[in-house]
Amino acid sequence: MLSVYTDFIRIRFLTMLAYRVNYYTGILIYSMNIGVYYFTYKAIYGDAGSIGGFSAAQMTTYVAVSWMARAFYFNNLDREISTEIRDGSIAIQMIRPYNYVLVKVMQGLGEGMFRFLLFMIPGMAIAMLLFPVTLPTDPVAWISFLVMLFFSFLINTQINIITGLTAFFVENNEGMMRMKRVVVDLFSGLILPISLFPGWLATFAQWLPFQAITYLPGSVFTGRVKGVGIWNVLGIQIIWLVVLLVPMIIIWRLARRRLFVQGG
Repeated sequence: MLSVYTDFIRIRFLTMLAYRVNYYTGILIYSMNIGVYYFTYKAIYGDAGSIGGFSAAQMTTYVAVSWMARAFYFNNLDREISTEIRDGSIAIQMIRPYNYVLVKVMQGLGEGMFRFLLFMIPGMAIAMLLFPVTLPTDPVAWISFLVMLFFSFLINTQINIITGLTAFFVENNEGMMRMKRVVVDLFSGLILPISLFPGWLATFAQWLPFQAITYLPGSVFTGRVKGVGIWNVLGIQIIWLVVLLVPMIIIWRLARRRLFVQGG
């Protein structure tokens, strides 16, 4: 049975490989996003040594690694699930001898592996050529970041699956998916590091799972979090991974009892 799930990883990777030209343009778009943020923060910093606990060099690195990390953990599983629910094809998936939700996780992982090798790594190399990105010299920071990046993928995938499964109950969750994407990008720290939020908003963001997707791994990569602090932020990711399992399992079980087909 394990080989069945690993095959979904391989198949999704090969599928993405067939359309790899699309991701070459994606690298350029992400590089442009990094450039916009770089020059914006450069103007904001001016002669200031530090803002929100970030030096100018750390902020440049944070922006670059955050956008390129997004290339790995990002997926459209919510939209895939929603489409399969609306067209009724999920009925066929549910009678097959595997767990539908786990299959989606494996497919997302296959896509993430493709993005990591052919999007994130080349994109980071280009960003280093264009902007003053500083890579960590401590191997612990590298290892910790890569582990946390995998947890970022898992947490973001859980949120996407939960969002996609809501289509069982609201039938059309397009607005919910768009809202989810905006909320994740904002409160994960991708658009703006959480340390730059107003006090009350920063406190609020720390009680949400989104910081575990971008802000915490980025803080480790830039050296703002070191030593024992790495274990603390990794613990936050693990806690949210476990917490999000609960609504995902509950919604899936409720959804299986509610299935009805609109088309197909």
